[in-house]
Amino acid sequence: MELRTVTEEDVALRISMETDPAMMAELGGPISKERIEKAYSKALQSIAAGTCWCFKIIPDGSQTAAGTMAIWLSSWRDEPINEMGWMILPQFQGKGLASQAAKQILHMAKAQTKFQFVHAFPGISNLPSNAICRKAGFSKLEECEVDYAERILQCNHWVIQVF
Repeated sequence: MELRTVTEEDVALRISMETDPAMMAELGGPISKERIEKAYSKALQSIAAGTCWCFKIIPDGSQTAAGTMAIWLSSWRDEPINEMGWMILPQFQGKGLASQAAKQILHMAKAQTKFQFVHAFPGISNLPSNAICRKAGFSKLEECEVDYAERILQCNHWVIQVF
């Protein structure tokens, strides 16, 4: 498995994931293409500024992306934090790619002494994403409400100290 930084050409991957009702079920439903394109442009600017890592996940022996994994500057309770999130296309789910990618991105952050603490907010009912947090070494802090794309989600708040 390889992590490759996303580029302008990868916007179609994000659109395909975030407009899919099944993939977005835990996040309150699909997002409009226009909103995704705007958010993607902002993400590319953050990557260029060094405040965001956003990678496409490439399985071994493939050139096709299985999904994405990212750490970005966010805020929680009016404090700046580094947040991590991921999405895996349905045909690649259940193969351990997200767990492997999470461990790899955290290892990279430790090696570069970047993102000292990383937070994740998977939905309470999103058992696979919560398992990824456990497997990657995160500690669960609390259950909480999170505003995502103007939707209030019931989430678990996880954190890991990277270095």
